[in-house]
Amino acid sequence: MHLVTGLPPGDDRSSNSFLVIVERFSKTPIFLPCHKDDTAMDTALTIFYRVVSWTGILTSIISDRNSMFTSELWTDIHQLIGTKFSFATSYHPQTDGLVEIMIQTLEYMARRLCEYGLELKAFNVLTNY
Repeated sequence: MHLVTGLPPGDDRSSNSFLVIVERFSKTPIFLPCHKDDTAMDTALTIFYRVVSWTGILTSIISDRNSMFTSELWTDIHQLIGTKFSFATSYHPQTDGLVEIMIQTLEYMARRLCEYGLELKAFNVLTNY
């Protein structure tokens, strides 16, 4: 689970970042549009409604060390549902290399859409399931 920020700005309602999740069993990438300023609660609700409803309760999560994921809320959630939560080692892509590859693909797709003059809003449509 990684938060990708620094995407080109769109209008006020469009997303300016993506939460990238790779379900390890099926290796299915999930790109969730969000805002850079979302709180830990906003992100937790997004994951619950968009991921847990589709995959079921997660048994383990590997995440980057974003301050959103190190908050007390996430610690409480993991204790409550019994999820094993680990942090990826910085500059060590072997920990969660598949997510890193998906992030590169996401950034490549976003750049190409922007080069052709398409707004990021159109990109949101492509990445939603």
